[in-house]
Amino acid sequence: MRHRNVLALAMLVPCHAVSGQESGIESGGISRALEMPAHRVLIDTIADEGAELAPFETDGCSGGLSGVWRLVSAQLPDFAAAHQAAPPWESCCVTHDRAYHDITGAQDANASYDARLQADAALRSCVVQTGETRKARLAAHYEVDVATVEQAYQVIAESMYLAVRFGGGPCSGLPWRWGYGWPDCSILQLGGAE
Repeated sequence: MRHRNVLALAMLVPCHAVSGQESGIESGGISRALEMPAHRVLIDTIADEGAELAPFETDGCSGGLSGVWRLVSAQLPDFAAAHQAAPPWESCCVTHDRAYHDITGAQDANASYDARLQADAALRSCVVQTGETRKARLAAHYEVDVATVEQAYQVIAESMYLAVRFGGGPCSGLPWRWGYGWPDCSILQLGGAE
């Protein structure tokens, strides 16, 4: 029953952030409290003798985004002409994957949490910056004002940020989890201690 309550609470975190009430969530508060047990288990897993970092691999933008983008681009040449064959912000995702792969060398759970938060914020910022470089061309292509393109990129960036904050935590078993280059871990390793 306790795990079900924690899951329900975890699902509220992104909703709380979307509503603009972010004070305390990102720097501490609920998100940090929910994630810290998993960061501790991850750091313990890395510290175990024999834990080896796997070679870096990336799928571009996770969750199927890059794959679907390529499929759509192959089928719709006009889309590819306007938006490229891969997501224009795919390099942002690869940089983000590098941080997720090795947890940026964090040595303790607090540093791991902070590094993940920084990597996710950098992803959001990079996507917005990509929009900045493309806004004039896209505004002309779609015959809309530049502010509309900026707003679209803000929505894309924020959606990606919330997706990685919600679905990218350590020790989740997901292939895009924080620390995916290290052996998988489980918060169930905590037993009843936390």
